[in-house]
Amino acid sequence: MEWLTAWEWFVPLMMLMTFVILVFTGVPISFAIGIATLVAGSLMLPTDVTLTISGQKIATGLDSFSLLAIPFFILAGSLMNSGGIAHRLINLSQIMVGRIPGSLGHVNVMANMMFGSISGSAVAAAAAVGGTMAPMQKQAGYEPSFTTAINVTSCISGLLIPPSNVLIVYALTAGGISVATLFMAGYIPGILMGLSVMLVTYVIAKRRNYPMAPRPTVQMVVKAFLDAIPSLLMVVIVMGGILGGIFTATEASAIAVVYTFVLSVLIYREIKFKDLPKIILDSVVTTSIVLFLIGVSVGMSWAMTNADIPYMINEALISVSDNLIVILLIINIILLIIGVFMDMTPAVLIFTPIFLPIVKSMGMDPVHFGIMMVFNLCIGLCTPPVGSALFVGCSVSGVKLQDLLRPMMPFFAALLVSLFAVSYIPQLSLFLPGLFGMK
Repeated sequence: MEWLTAWEWFVPLMMLMTFVILVFTGVPISFAIGIATLVAGSLMLPTDVTLTISGQKIATGLDSFSLLAIPFFILAGSLMNSGGIAHRLINLSQIMVGRIPGSLGHVNVMANMMFGSISGSAVAAAAAVGGTMAPMQKQAGYEPSFTTAINVTSCISGLLIPPSNVLIVYALTAGGISVATLFMAGYIPGILMGLSVMLVTYVIAKRRNYPMAPRPTVQMVVKAFLDAIPSLLMVVIVMGGILGGIFTATEASAIAVVYTFVLSVLIYREIKFKDLPKIILDSVVTTSIVLFLIGVSVGMSWAMTNADIPYMINEALISVSDNLIVILLIINIILLIIGVFMDMTPAVLIFTPIFLPIVKSMGMDPVHFGIMMVFNLCIGLCTPPVGSALFVGCSVSGVKLQDLLRPMMPFFAALLVSLFAVSYIPQLSLFLPGLFGMK
């Protein structure tokens, strides 16, 4: 890589320093991104021009039909979180994995995978499933820090198993990638993520001699399946409609809201009409946060492009190696570090335009890269200081953060092994899209 002048380094360093200082002083990450963008832009252009362009980028960054799916899926997730769906999925999970040592830990993982895939939210899964499972596990003699680690590291699987808002954001940022293809590509890696957590759970539960659930009766099996079928049907309706070309992913999100409303309010009757204003308001607040993050992240991407940051990183990586295996290792390490300090949505928006052209030039499929990237950043949700799944998991179980970090290490190791499997075995991501003629 050619030597860069001090000025060429100055703008990226000022942007990075501004962002890091603001984040570590407690400024919300969306504002930290916006202010860092303005600082970098003002060093390259007049301040009034920077303000104008930044405002335009926020507006144009949100001007996408695909992004309409996000508020609908968020509202559907909020309805599910209050609609009694988690309890029914937990009952079904007990039937499916109850005879494995450490059964309640495996139930936690299975329920998180199903609830997370339906709601598309790791935080909702950690709260709904973890809040229900924690008292049951404690009563059965499980170590609270162990069960909290299971809950935190398994709730993130729902961000890969569709529908997933993060995959929609990646499709928008990467350009020209079908949301349906990404959704289908996420199934095997998402299941692999859950299975890796279950493997660690099995080994530790066997060593500690945690109990198995009693053998269920036929009546219990039938009741659990019948109760859970309406909840699981939402995935069939959404994905079946998308794959069948009946409706787009955005239209599917609106159908998911209608179906979840009917299920939670009219069939399960867990939500009263008087509860709807609060649920809708909470969804609006969450949507506003996510969309504002998307807007300011698009602005930062513009500033980074103008400061030639993607070019600098590209040159730096190519100067190290032109071997895709080595490049993916470096990118994974960078993303793991980024995930510790940055939320998934802005990370996807900012770093996709930087890394995707590099790996595409080396022959990597953009769908495969997107799944790898999301898998990687999911791990960041389990780590301090900004790991939302970690803090929600600690909150619902009452376990202190400092007591949780050591029990989580085996689970992190399993997730990293799965991450590198997804990174270096393309068919884990591309098999199902190819099977359905999407690739």
